[in-house]
Amino acid sequence: MKVSVAREKVKVGILLPTRGILLKPRPVLDAKLLMRLARQVEAAGLDSVWVGDSLTAKPRLEAMAILSALAACTERVRLGTAVLLAGLRHPVLLAQAMATVDMISDGRLVIGAGVGGAFNDEQLQEWYAAGVDPKRRAGRFEEVLEIVQQLGQGEPVTYTGKHFVLDQVRMQPRTVQPDGVPVLLATHWRAQKEQQLRRAARLGSGLMSITDSPEEFRELVQRTGEMVSALGRDANKFENAYYMTVNVNRDVGKAEAEADEFLTGYYGVNHWGDRWGPFGEAERIKERMAEYAEAGADTLVVRFASFEPEAQLEVFLEEVAEGF
Repeated sequence: MKVSVAREKVKVGILLPTRGILLKPRPVLDAKLLMRLARQVEAAGLDSVWVGDSLTAKPRLEAMAILSALAACTERVRLGTAVLLAGLRHPVLLAQAMATVDMISDGRLVIGAGVGGAFNDEQLQEWYAAGVDPKRRAGRFEEVLEIVQQLGQGEPVTYTGKHFVLDQVRMQPRTVQPDGVPVLLATHWRAQKEQQLRRAARLGSGLMSITDSPEEFRELVQRTGEMVSALGRDANKFENAYYMTVNVNRDVGKAEAEADEFLTGYYGVNHWGDRWGPFGEAERIKERMAEYAEAGADTLVVRFASFEPEAQLEVFLEEVAEGF
């Protein structure tokens, strides 16, 4: 069954370098840079700013704390996580933090969330440091989502799961957004895991993909949309987001070299290779963005693989975003 979904013009958001400012060889160590970038994104008329998440595996500023600061220094842009490792947190504490940011921002919070990896020692130790068994992280993640969404309504919640038990717990403040904070679940066609798609269709307000090709993303949007409709939900209200990594430079060689250095520093190894990008001229980046928009993306979250985020944002706004 084909799902026909009416789409508006694609929205563009920028991932702020909450990890990038800590990376060597040229650490910035200036949290106010993030506020300046957020205000610049807002002034340019873009849709949103986003921050990543990790505790110890990929150190960075804490996501909900920095979003609170960004909420106070902006007025219009949506404020998102790409993506939050929700399973590292207790759902009651997370629900309170989310509702607080939603209140400060007058209802601009959106949460991209994922199960998170446990593929190397650093990632494993991150889960252990938070007191979580990494082998049980997927089930815990789903329970966290269910509890957070219920608590956000401000009514008493009773819940019995494998990981959490609540008895008439009521959390205030409730979310400003009447339907709760939207949650976009990390979902990838190339992973070939039907469970990811089913989880997004059942628990998510949308999905967020990374490293899928435009063709793979199209399949992901179509198949997940079918699942959303089968559950009696409105696929037109399901937000499909794609997270892409670029480096804008007319010198393609320099763009590729800096991107590789950045990504290797970011992850320890550039394990996704040419699935990142494109790196280089603005026209190449606009073309790729258009391909994802045509494949069904409602929102494109752009990360700069660069140690010079201010310069990247300037050229992106002038040469890529203008007229896109």
